Amino acid sequence: MTDISENEDENVRIWKMKRLIKSIELSRGNGTSMVTLILPPKDQLAKAIKKLGEEYGTATNIRNRVNRQAVLSAIISAQERLKNYSQVPENGLVLYSGTVYTDDGKEKQVTIDFEPFKPINTSVYLCDSRFHTEPLQELLENDSKYGFIVMDGNGCLFGTLSGNTKRILHKFTVDLPKKHGRGGQSAQRFARLRTEKRHNYVRKVAETAAQLFLSNSVPNVQGLILAGSADFKTELSKSDLFDARLQGVVIKVVDIAYGGENGFNQAIELAAESLADVKFIQEVKVINEYFEHVRLDTNKYCFGVFDTIKALESGAVEKLVVWDSIDVIRYLVENSETEKVYPIFLNEEQRQKPESFIDPKTGQQLEIRQQEPLSEWIANNYKKYGAKIEIVSNKSQEGSQFCRGFGGIGAILRYPLDFSIYHDQSDDDIDDLDEVDSSLQQDFAQKKVEEIDDSDDDSDYDDDPFF
Repeated sequence: MTDISENEDENVRIWKMKRLIKSIELSRGNGTSMVTLILPPKDQLAKAIKKLGEEYGTATNIRNRVNRQAVLSAIISAQERLKNYSQVPENGLVLYSGTVYTDDGKEKQVTIDFEPFKPINTSVYLCDSRFHTEPLQELLENDSKYGFIVMDGNGCLFGTLSGNTKRILHKFTVDLPKKHGRGGQSAQRFARLRTEKRHNYVRKVAETAAQLFLSNSVPNVQGLILAGSADFKTELSKSDLFDARLQGVVIKVVDIAYGGENGFNQAIELAAESLADVKFIQEVKVINEYFEHVRLDTNKYCFGVFDTIKALESGAVEKLVVWDSIDVIRYLVENSETEKVYPIFLNEEQRQKPESFIDPKTGQQLEIRQQEPLSEWIANNYKKYGAKIEIVSNKSQEGSQFCRGFGGIGAILRYPLDFSIYHDQSDDDIDDLDEVDSSLQQDFAQKKVEEIDDSDDDSDYDDDPFF
């Protein structure tokens, strides 16, 4: 139970980190007034403070007065913030300081400092017109990576799965003779030519695998899955042509009914037991669990911002499912006429409409007391209601369906809940300003989450530009 809780907490920390990185990346300043300082674990704070002092002296020589003042101000803010630390934290220290432009074109001084969710082994000091987040991106991408070789009689596909990211590295087609010829040559000659072409095909697959999955003479994937129909995958795994270094990391050989991208998806599904720790597999599993409740119409599920938040606040949520890129802001607003304070939830389009901030009953302009991304509020509050959280992406077919059809937010409930009670009270308590068109949600629910049709051809290969 502790391991599950710790894994959940780490996923939330990574989610918060991703959103923070995204906001930092979008920040822009004038000249070289934005300071990026990254200190690895066990680095000396005294060295960093000394470095900032030297940079301060250098910055006094900047000719442009506005830029000079901005750079000096950023360095001073960084120095002041470092005084809050007696030593570099266990996972290192990341600090951003500078003058950035706000959405309305005004300048704003910001200083952000935090300890990464896992050790960062890079030392960085840069003054630029933007904050540098590349080392943090590397931390997020440092999930275990698995390679896939999907081969059949039509061609071969090479791909990787890392975290919740599936990537096709290369694919090519092949034209192999069938088991029986059309005449014009002896059976022995035909059999010899067929065996030779199959051998050349296996050779090409083995050579391509070595080029894609070996870096600096060592495998660049944690494990390798061989998938295919017929005996091609078995021939490859036993062939002397297949690099011994890659043979050593083969963790599973699976039979599939398709080739190409459909075969890639099937191979991931069949190898799920061996890839249990990969986020992609975990996401598909939890979304399928959610879809099963919808399919069976158990009434122990909900979707959309309004119903999900109401279920969460009532303590009925067992498992909260949230899209990692959901774009909804939670506003705490006050009606000065009735003196009521309540939250509303607006997506990007709704935030642009003035009427979204007008009370529909009184016509009174609502005063914003507080605002934060809904994802931040959920991450900070879900434990208060005894719920678990699952953060998913839209990179799988199931994830894409969940985001498009259910608004990217839903929950599996501990017990059925009558949401009509909340909808009847919504005029008094909260405006239902949901992100997703309700008719689309109802359409998906009524269809009981039918399986997505695969529109790709089984032998969907590109021409071979690799050779």
